[in-house]
Amino acid sequence: MSLIRPEARSEREVRVRAPGKINLSLRVGRREPDGYHPLSTVFQAVSVYEDVVASAGTGLTLTVTGAQADRVPTDETNLAARAARALADHVGLDADVHLHIHKEVPVAGGMAGGSADAAATLLACDTLWRTGLPREVLHELAAALGSDVPFGLLGHTAIGTGRGDQLAPALSRGEYHWAFALQAEGLSTPRVYAAFDDLHPTVRAVPGSDVALLQALRAGDPHAVGLALHNDLQEAALELAPGLAEAIAVAHDAGALGAIVSGSGPTVAALARSRQHALLLAAAFTAAGVADSVLTAVGPVAGARIIQSGHE
Repeated sequence: MSLIRPEARSEREVRVRAPGKINLSLRVGRREPDGYHPLSTVFQAVSVYEDVVASAGTGLTLTVTGAQADRVPTDETNLAARAARALADHVGLDADVHLHIHKEVPVAGGMAGGSADAAATLLACDTLWRTGLPREVLHELAAALGSDVPFGLLGHTAIGTGRGDQLAPALSRGEYHWAFALQAEGLSTPRVYAAFDDLHPTVRAVPGSDVALLQALRAGDPHAVGLALHNDLQEAALELAPGLAEAIAVAHDAGALGAIVSGSGPTVAALARSRQHALLLAAAFTAAGVADSVLTAVGPVAGARIIQSGHE
C-alpha cells in the first residue's frame, strides 16, 4: 500500500464522465463453487453517460440527480461511494469527498450505470486527491468492486473474460447507432442468473467465443454485427419479464439490423442502419407502447474521462 500525505490533497472539483455499455455478445458458463459464472462477452461503450463530480468534503457524502435518481441509494452501499472508500483505503487517506452523480443510464437496466459511476469515481478521486495511481492499479480496484467496473474505465469495444473484468481491446471500425427501449421497473441481476441456472442446469463450464461478431466489428459491417448479436441471459430475462419479447419484435418489424436484451436486462437494444433510423426505431417503441421511455445513442465511445478539473 502506498501512503499519501494529507497535505498532498488538492482543494479542487473534478468532473468525470463515464459511459453505459451494452453486451454485443454475452456467453455464460456453468456457475462455479464461489457462486460466479465464467463469462465471455464483447462490450461496447455507448453515448449514454453518467457524470460524477468529486469535490472536497468532510467525510464521504453523495447526492444524485437525473434519470431515476430516486431509485439510487445515497449511503455507502452506493457503488460510487464504495469506489471512493476503496481508493482512499488503498492509498492510506481518509475518504473526505463529496460525490455528486448525474444519471442518464437506466437503473438496473443491464447497461452498467452503477459500474460507470464507480469507474468515474475512481478516476475523479485519484485526480482530486492527486494520488497518481497507474491505470493498472485503478483497474485492480475496479475489478474488486464489480465485473463491469473495469470496462467503465476502458470503454470503446472490448472482449471480457473471467467474470467480465479481464479485458482485451477489440478491433472495431465505424459507428454503430442504437435505439433503447427502457423499462421503469428494473431486473435484478442475481434473479436473472438464478433463472438462467434453472433453465440451463447442464450448461458447459467454459462459454463459447464470438468469431463471427469480432470479424464483423473488424470489417465495420453493421449488418453482420446485427446478425451476430447474442445473449445467453436473454431467455432468462424474458422468463422474468415476458413483455420484452414484444419490444424485440417491434424492433425487427421496424427494420432493426438486430435486437437484443442488454446484459441482464430489461433494456432492449436495437441496432439501426443510421442515426435517423435509430430515431425511427425509438418512435416505433413509443408508438407500440413497449417502452416506458426511449433513448438513442452511438458507439463505441471512450471510457471514463475527465471533462473538468480546476479550482472551485
